[in-house]
Amino acid sequence: MNILAIDTSNQTMGVAVLKAGRLAGEYITDVKKNHSVRLMPAINQLMSDVELHPKDLDKIVVAKGPGSYTGVRIGLSTAKTMAWTLGIPVVGISSLEVVALHGILFNQQICSFFDARRGLVYTGLYQGDSINELKPIWDEENVLFEEWLIRLKEEGKPTVFLSQDIELHKAIIEKSMGDLAIIPDDVYHVPRPSLLAFAGMEKQHDSVHALIPNYLRLAEAEANWLKQQEKENNG
Repeated sequence: MNILAIDTSNQTMGVAVLKAGRLAGEYITDVKKNHSVRLMPAINQLMSDVELHPKDLDKIVVAKGPGSYTGVRIGLSTAKTMAWTLGIPVVGISSLEVVALHGILFNQQICSFFDARRGLVYTGLYQGDSINELKPIWDEENVLFEEWLIRLKEEGKPTVFLSQDIELHKAIIEKSMGDLAIIPDDVYHVPRPSLLAFAGMEKQHDSVHALIPNYLRLAEAEANWLKQQEKENNG
């Protein structure tokens, strides 16, 4: 199976290609640059390098958020447009799950998260010892990280923490969790699109039109607009 995987949901931009079920190529950057400008050139270059044409693809896998609203939309719109044009399946996978896949070899429960500002994070708790066995233990949430960590501490289980934003929250994790916190080296915190590709290989595909972003919360402007509408309606 030939698979193209796309992740632009956060600062890291990643593209990977599986050729006949094996990793043929992978492109990753972790820089603050515009994904919309760089994504298609990266896809075209990688497809050329591994000697595949779009018509050779059997499936597209995309990270569907949570994360940057703009980044999530870029990845999803590109994946859906390509899948629709080529007439092939598209699979959306949580961006938190993609990060959590980096912790499967630690044999502990895994907390992946992204910073959501003002003390909030997008986060989820997972367990599994292989790519196809990773399962959520708790539902993904947009939550005050301090509250989430209190709940984890009460469980009393060692937990692997993974995030591109690990340095922003490392101090509070260590303070809250103590010896229960496992924080791996930097290389484990950057989401790899190759893991996204392998995770999507066996997953049931989504309808192109039914695949929607996993924002976990409304964009701030939309939330403020809804509050204003509610105020006017009640006034």
